[in-house]
Amino acid sequence: MEEPIANGSDLEPNTAARRVSGVGLLTTLAIASVLAVMTANECHTNFVVSHTSVSFAPSLLFGFVTWFWWVGVAIGLWQFARLAPVLRFSPTILLFHLVAACLLSILHLALLEHTVQWSAVHWPAWGHLYSDLDLETRQRFGIDLVIYGFIYGVSGLLHSQSEAQGAIVQKLELERRLSQAQLRALQMQLEPHFLFNTLNALNSLVDLGRNKEASQALAHLNTILRSALQRTAPEKIPFVEELRVVESYLAIQQVRFADRLQVKVEATPEALEGLVPCFLLQPIVENAIRHGIASLETGGVIETSVKRIGDKLWMQVRDNGVGPSQSPTKGHGIGISSTRERLAYFYPGNYEFAAAACETGGYQVTIQIPFERANA
Repeated sequence: MEEPIANGSDLEPNTAARRVSGVGLLTTLAIASVLAVMTANECHTNFVVSHTSVSFAPSLLFGFVTWFWWVGVAIGLWQFARLAPVLRFSPTILLFHLVAACLLSILHLALLEHTVQWSAVHWPAWGHLYSDLDLETRQRFGIDLVIYGFIYGVSGLLHSQSEAQGAIVQKLELERRLSQAQLRALQMQLEPHFLFNTLNALNSLVDLGRNKEASQALAHLNTILRSALQRTAPEKIPFVEELRVVESYLAIQQVRFADRLQVKVEATPEALEGLVPCFLLQPIVENAIRHGIASLETGGVIETSVKRIGDKLWMQVRDNGVGPSQSPTKGHGIGISSTRERLAYFYPGNYEFAAAACETGGYQVTIQIPFERANA
């Protein structure tokens, strides 16, 4: 059954972007936490003399301020990229990031200085030991510039990859919608064609004064139309429903042709549980009657066989008519081409379709598709 457009893909672009962002955020926080602890441990080890007892807390605070500042910068860049193309690579954007890197580095060093001063008030011993910590050197400023450049580069690459994946998803979604539109157009073409032929048959019965038979045919037509109207889009249905449509159509034609048309339908119980595209066999049966049986004065036989073979559903429609080459109505009609295209849509590269004249006369169409159980 066709899914709503909103759920046309297994993973919508927005949902995919949110998942990528969530994983990226957790990864960034984890890395920043590890770096913060490593920085705190290094500071504590380098500046604390062995005979002095100093808390680890101020060093840990220093480490977290050092690295979680850049976590905030990374998140800010990613969020800002939704409003402006700041994560792309161009001379103008690079200049923007150079200015931003300088300003953010200055603010970061000022925040670290403030952290050291605040810690010195609450942990005097720590402040004494860190009195020689210089946060205004060119080296530290340069390190901050490098860190910002690294964040910008990685964020830009991830953003480009996310945009590329989103474009692929949107392309696939567009192709899916176009395919469904084409399929729907084929079905809309097929059903009026069938209805036109059926109404012509009913008109012939009325002209001949066979009103009782016409009434019976109308009842079968009602069954077919009800089945068609219940489906708002091309879909797969249980074969038992498809068989009901085929039998109703054949019943209409038997009323029309009387004793000139014999019908044989064989379907195994397991085959009835399989899924098939709606209106799969009906147009093939219609072709068999129109091109094979209609022109025979003595009438003919339509044989329909359906069974499961391994993991495949095998179907065959066969007639003993004159065949398309000798039929007064040349060609195979809409049904054959429509069936091929719909099979290609539902089972791309995983179906078999063969239509050929029989050696003993007549014509047969054989279809083989993957078996899908309707109640699975």
